[in-house]
Amino acid sequence: MSSHSTTRISRHILDFTFRPQASTRHGTFLASAALLSLSSSLAFAQAVSDDTSADMLLDPITVTAEGGGGGVGPDLDRPSNAGSRLGLTARETPASVEIIDGETIRQRGQTDVNQAIVRNGIGINFMGAPGNGGTSLGMRGFTGHGSVTRLYDGVKLYPGSGTITFPFDTWTVDSIEILRGPASVLYGEGAIGGAINVVPKKPLTDSRRNEMQAIIGTDGQKGLALGSAGPIDERFAYSFDISGKGSDGWMDRGDASSLAVSGALRWQASDELALTFSHDHGYNEPSAYFGTPLIDGRLDERLRHKNYNVADSLVRFHDHLTQIKAEWTPSDNLSINSTTYYLSSDRDWRNVESYLYRPETGDIRRSSYIAINHLHEQVGNRTDATFESRFAGMENRTVVGFDVNRIRFRNANNSPYPGESVVDPIDFDPGFFIGPDQFRSTLDSTTLQYSLFADNRLKINDQWSVVAGLRYDDPRLERTNPQTGTGFTRNLDSLNWRVGAVYTPVPDLAFFAQYSQASEPIGSILSLSDAQRDYVLPRGEQYEAGVKYSFLGGRADATLSAFHIRKKNVLARDPDDRTIVRQIGEQSSQGIEAALGFDLGHGWRVEANGTILDARFDDYIQAGGDFSGNTPPNVPQEAANLFVSWAFAENWLVHGGLHYVGKVYTDDANTKTRPSYAVVNAGLQWQPTETATIDLNVYNLFDEVYATSGGATQWYLAPPRSATLSVRLTF
Repeated sequence: MSSHSTTRISRHILDFTFRPQASTRHGTFLASAALLSLSSSLAFAQAVSDDTSADMLLDPITVTAEGGGGGVGPDLDRPSNAGSRLGLTARETPASVEIIDGETIRQRGQTDVNQAIVRNGIGINFMGAPGNGGTSLGMRGFTGHGSVTRLYDGVKLYPGSGTITFPFDTWTVDSIEILRGPASVLYGEGAIGGAINVVPKKPLTDSRRNEMQAIIGTDGQKGLALGSAGPIDERFAYSFDISGKGSDGWMDRGDASSLAVSGALRWQASDELALTFSHDHGYNEPSAYFGTPLIDGRLDERLRHKNYNVADSLVRFHDHLTQIKAEWTPSDNLSINSTTYYLSSDRDWRNVESYLYRPETGDIRRSSYIAINHLHEQVGNRTDATFESRFAGMENRTVVGFDVNRIRFRNANNSPYPGESVVDPIDFDPGFFIGPDQFRSTLDSTTLQYSLFADNRLKINDQWSVVAGLRYDDPRLERTNPQTGTGFTRNLDSLNWRVGAVYTPVPDLAFFAQYSQASEPIGSILSLSDAQRDYVLPRGEQYEAGVKYSFLGGRADATLSAFHIRKKNVLARDPDDRTIVRQIGEQSSQGIEAALGFDLGHGWRVEANGTILDARFDDYIQAGGDFSGNTPPNVPQEAANLFVSWAFAENWLVHGGLHYVGKVYTDDANTKTRPSYAVVNAGLQWQPTETATIDLNVYNLFDEVYATSGGATQWYLAPPRSATLSVRLTF
């Protein structure tokens, strides 16, 4: 089936279930990629010996979730690949890792992936807006897609022109794995702040799952979701999940709709070999809201529900990911995993994006009439081998492998974005988009990338272990401007490593320390500009130490870590000649992170986490001045989450959550700020039967007016108070 067919199917489902929209286009053939991936994996499988007896190997990214929302708080004894490729638990890993269980996310009424990351993860701040796909985050003092790597099922999502648009719906999510701090040893350049891997639901081989959910809510919210998984016979198992949502939006002309589909088929070809074919599809039309203008530098609450975009605005994202995974265990001490994948994204914007209040006339000047299309295609393979052995009598586990991919990225737009209009702040006609006069392709790039990596854990004894890793990346970019025919080729290779140790004096207590390196692109490798072509990748390093502890007989988990990160080769002005830009700047952050989870008994459960951060420019001169010692924009110095639940009666549960983010500066000079905010969400759950659950969720309970991103003249506001009622059935 071609992507045109899947697009039509997506549109028909959305049209029928939610609201009418114009059809969309897409120019790639997913079936061809799927067959290519399938044939390459089958060729790999054909070379496998069928005679060697071994245990079946589970998917290297899958984390087995238990019912009821997973463990308490940090969940230290759940194996994952969040902090290494070695399949260690959080307690065994010399790094700050956490796993957010998908069932916990859904029980808390969190339907958006980014909402789930921010309101459960430690010290993560949200900066999403339509221009970056609504997915931009900050971790440990470093912000944006260039500093926080995003992955889906282990596949790295490369940002094109600062944009990532998938995944978005938590219905298809099994878990979210988070590594805080540099992750370049695992995923390559662009992970100095951390890495986030969203893991979809997987086929079930020894149990069944059948479920459906219907949602209605304020602002015209509505949704329908279905899911099923289980064995077909002794060799085949499947999973399939689909979720469609729609809304009228909380602001004027804020209608939105989305469709997420995730499916997988697993074939146990032999005792040693398993093949899994999976496909994920996302179609998302979020609200075309680009922010609210400030009046004399302040937020006027009369404008809270105003949308200053044009009437025919458009934000539309269409994403696909097709994978074939081969898992081979030829012996008890050797396992090999190979994943071949094809990813495509088709993104469209047509909006007026900038709004400026003019006090001399009392009106709003709208500018930046921007029309953009992104076409992104990525084909790759990731293969690794795990060896179990003994070294001088000590347990030793080693993973070696490679990662190769080819990425094609094209950007067409109406640059230099002409158009301007003036409207009244309160009563105005939104009008229509002006142009585009010259919609043309301005960027066509191809990136060929390969990586070699190795991870090792040496268990010295029951108390001491050492974990180390090494990765070499060699991305080669070829960029052209189809309008001028000019272009360039650039190699941006990097070598990163880390080493850490874990000391476990007693089984429930672990101390850790580590040193790690990272590299980061200037902007985005896929859309590197001609002006940036000669710069090297900025480098980063981190020192970190912490403790992980379980107590009260396993009813409580706690973690505490302290870190210092330094980033070098930042673009800055020459202090002797500020017309010259050099890679001489430095930026750093240091802080403390803590998490605590209690099962208090009598139906009470409490989870809390937070961070205190000191981020600064150490050496940073720009044309506007010397900003050394200032805090980087959009970096809060404090952030915290609190979640409390109480099963106050049989089959009844009430819960509440608090999300706090400290104030941030919106400019390098630290003269403009965006205020701190604290948002409270609450819910009531009733389970009338074993197979039915009814949830009432209220978001932003106290109707806090706050902004999550924006600059000196325009803020992106978060939704006001809203509520949903959902019914979930299992069978």
